[in-house]
Amino acid sequence: MNKQNAEIVTSNAEKFQNAEQLWFWFLYSKSVQNGFARNRGISTRRVCEVLDVETLITKLYLSGKLSDEQLAVMKKFGDRRRAPHQYIWAENRAAALWRNAMDTVCDAAIALGWIE
Repeated sequence: MNKQNAEIVTSNAEKFQNAEQLWFWFLYSKSVQNGFARNRGISTRRVCEVLDVETLITKLYLSGKLSDEQLAVMKKFGDRRRAPHQYIWAENRAAALWRNAMDTVCDAAIALGWIE
């Protein structure tokens, strides 16, 4: 697909508002693909595919921009469908890791044009 065709395809697609929305969409879409959740019939055309997000996260991890600890927090709270709260004592460290991870994902996703 050439660049002009790619621009036409993504011009109708909706961008994400932030990295958290991207991450939660990714986890939900993966669970639908794996048969753990049912598609509720709500479909919004997005600027990227599930595999694109998976590739981005893998590249960020392999380049050392995301740590094992950050990925564990992203997965744990992603499965809970909420971000860790900085004012809950037990989640304070997780909230800092989450924030740093989301900043890293946000910067990369903005560079790719996935976030407004």
